[in-house]
Amino acid sequence: MEPILVVASTRQELTLLIRSLGARERGGAGRRPSWLGKVGVLPVVLAETGIGKVNTAAALAALFENFIPRLVINTGCAGAYTASGLRVGDLAVASAEISGDEGVLTPQGWEGLDLIGIPALERKGVRYFNEFPLSLHPAEQAIQLATALGIPLRRGKFVTVSTCSGITARGDELASRFDAICENMEGAAMAQVALDYGVDCLEVRGVSNMVEDRDLSRWNLPLAVEKAQRFIIKYLETCGEEQ
Repeated sequence: MEPILVVASTRQELTLLIRSLGARERGGAGRRPSWLGKVGVLPVVLAETGIGKVNTAAALAALFENFIPRLVINTGCAGAYTASGLRVGDLAVASAEISGDEGVLTPQGWEGLDLIGIPALERKGVRYFNEFPLSLHPAEQAIQLATALGIPLRRGKFVTVSTCSGITARGDELASRFDAICENMEGAAMAQVALDYGVDCLEVRGVSNMVEDRDLSRWNLPLAVEKAQRFIIKYLETCGEEQ
């Protein structure tokens, strides 16, 4: 049976999943740690990728060369843009991931990779520059599950950045430019590699902070990652029931 793969950048974003699934450490993610657990008869591989796009892409490529999962789920925390309607502790699911840094800064402002004319990925005749769609069906399943459980879950575009936005003005700029609800440091890499390998992908993150003038006293990272992991457990249980 093809496993589901769940990836996150840090161990903290996977600890509850590892414990709840009775997962044991395994190899197969290059130099990064990974674990194998089960939900019923459904095998689940959990992998820590490391922070950022390069680490995520490298870890996923190593995993996909070892096996092809039926679905990859990217989870962890995110910073929500002020106009998104999200608050600390809320959950968000990605409709698309956007590489927010790759492009050209011109006298008229920022432009994406399409200005250069070189796509980040070309697959089946489609050229992808900065935006990578995520699989529709898993996202719809997540929304239906959240509705059934009475859990607020907002769907929208995510932005992946190399430099986290630590000022309100920068967050507002990215939210407006990309019509996005939150930002993170790994999701676009996950979406691009999954698209390249033809693997369905889902991204669910907990909001750890608002994208505003940086004030760590207003953050709640433990709450964000706990809520995201508890939801992923429920989602995996529904996948296991479908077997």
